[in-house]
Amino acid sequence: MAAVLVLAADLRLTPEQPDRITGPFASLLAASTDLGPAQGEQVQLTATLARTDRPSGLQSWAGAVGLTVQWRAGDDWAVIEGNPDAVAKALGVEIHDYRGKLGQEFYASPQQPEVPDELHAEVRELGRILSYTPHHESRPADIPTEVPNGGLSPTALINAYNATNLAKDGYTGKGQTIVIFAFNGFDQADLDTYATTSGLPTFTPTVVGDELPRPYGETTMDLQVAHAIAPDARKIVVNARPTVEGGGAYVKIGKLLEDTEQQFPGAVWSFSIGWGCDKLITAADLAPVRSALRDAHRSGTTAFDASGDLAGFECKGGDNWDSPPSANDIGLDSVASLPEMTNVGGTTLSTDANGRWLSEQSWFDIPLTQGTGGGVSALFDRPPWQDEASDSIAADRHNGNRLTPDIAAVADPFTGIRIIHDGQEGVGGGTSMSAPIWAGFAAMMNQYLLANGGRLIGDLNPMLYGIAQGAPLPAFRDVTLGGNAVDDAGPGYDLVTGLGTPDVDNLVRNILLIQRATR
Repeated sequence: MAAVLVLAADLRLTPEQPDRITGPFASLLAASTDLGPAQGEQVQLTATLARTDRPSGLQSWAGAVGLTVQWRAGDDWAVIEGNPDAVAKALGVEIHDYRGKLGQEFYASPQQPEVPDELHAEVRELGRILSYTPHHESRPADIPTEVPNGGLSPTALINAYNATNLAKDGYTGKGQTIVIFAFNGFDQADLDTYATTSGLPTFTPTVVGDELPRPYGETTMDLQVAHAIAPDARKIVVNARPTVEGGGAYVKIGKLLEDTEQQFPGAVWSFSIGWGCDKLITAADLAPVRSALRDAHRSGTTAFDASGDLAGFECKGGDNWDSPPSANDIGLDSVASLPEMTNVGGTTLSTDANGRWLSEQSWFDIPLTQGTGGGVSALFDRPPWQDEASDSIAADRHNGNRLTPDIAAVADPFTGIRIIHDGQEGVGGGTSMSAPIWAGFAAMMNQYLLANGGRLIGDLNPMLYGIAQGAPLPAFRDVTLGGNAVDDAGPGYDLVTGLGTPDVDNLVRNILLIQRATR
């Protein structure tokens, strides 16, 4: 023990030691109890690689300093592992154990490790040394039970986004699979009641992984929303809780996505959960998730993730740490910000009694500080398919980085979709409603595409932005009113509702034209 303490003290005095990480990461550690030098058997961090061939230089370096490297052939990332003392010494940082405000114990380094000089040709970036990933479900705290008109019916929802003709022609998700990634379970009785009272076929989702716990609500809503649009699609619920148990969250998420793709190739994925603010980590941490998403796209999978419900303040610590409102709070959910993920913002929707679209504005409930997430990634460069979209965003705001959200759908719980929760009628809300809306429409569109000589959608983002730049049929309703706590909606692309909400009939016909032209 004495040797470890001396090592930590020596490291604090080393001139070359990296600066301490600031922002939300510092807030998390400051709000936690420092338990002293890490005592566990092993810590780990992710490294992104310059190539996909064997990282022999990294492996040799690791062996010389008492560490190991986990790498899989073809991956452009690896995991560096070792006991805390060896990792700390090799990278010139401190590694301590902490106890968070919620009682969680984790290890972390208050400094960002730098790539050793001898590895610069092979290693692009190192991830954080952190075994705790704050996580949450993207939804309002309460689902209201009394709202105007009792919420949108399935028919009205489909009508609002111009998918009625597709549904009448039998495009109801037949042969397609929708996967809901979840932290909590669902009540089958609520699903049964929703289906029968909505005039839809009953359904029982397949659960992958251990039984999910209460409280029910989020997953129940996601399933009902997807079923409202694509009642004939198969519904799968994947237990994502193991990803936040212990360290290596993003490696575990990548593995979860790989396993899901192997079991349900070409499915549509919907995420209404968050794995921490993007300012807590580096792009290297997310390399396993990016790799899994790219592989999934190749088999036709499309992934939608809720942009969040904190009105642009996704880096606010909530119960994990307290801090006065500041620029540090502005940020994105890390996984939702990936360029390979279609990020879904939220709106307030106005329709007539039959669901005919009248108007939309960005969702922002000022008294509750709830509203659509969105903003500029702290981690990723702007992909080329967003170049033209960035013209509508001030240069000092986007700074050449990835912009979110990509698209939007209704999220306001007072203009949302009728659901059944705990046996009672209510109305769904949050961008966690917006994501499964798009997942349902994607299942419907996939069925249409396959029936008309096309193929599964796969990576949707490049097509969305290409269609927005000019396509035979107008596929988006531009949302120009409102904003969230950070940005305003406006003509063209914006950082609260993206390209806008869908005209599904026009969108799928444009996609089919693109697919025929790029066979």
